[in-house]
Amino acid sequence: MVNRVEKLSLLSEMIAFAKYDKDIRRIEYNFLLGVAKQLDISREDFEYLLENPITYTHLKSHSERIVQFHRLVLLMNIEQEGNEDNNSPGVIKLYNFGLRMGLSHESITKVLYLMESFPNKIVPPDVLIDIFKTQYN
Repeated sequence: MVNRVEKLSLLSEMIAFAKYDKDIRRIEYNFLLGVAKQLDISREDFEYLLENPITYTHLKSHSERIVQFHRLVLLMNIEQEGNEDNNSPGVIKLYNFGLRMGLSHESITKVLYLMESFPNKIVPPDVLIDIFKTQYN
């Protein structure tokens, strides 16, 4: 299970991801607020993290890292709105975040490639898990 420090780190990482190239748009803000609620992080703590990022804490659990990567995929899709370029800054940013989380290069590349074949570029969780499970074993 993920502890409070890890949860705050996850959310802070997602905020940094959303702010990478510009300010956070309303749709991104609402998505991040929803993730905060899902992680049992108060709105006050969420607002604090927007202005005061905390240090990244590496998740020990491989499955938790996969869940976080999936959240980042969803956030990137919100951020990109129709950008079809697989070499876009968002895709490169997502790839680098995945590597930093300790996920395999092959799995990340496969997810990014397969995104194109799904509606709205949203890879279903079960497909994403299968990709990482195959590479992990």
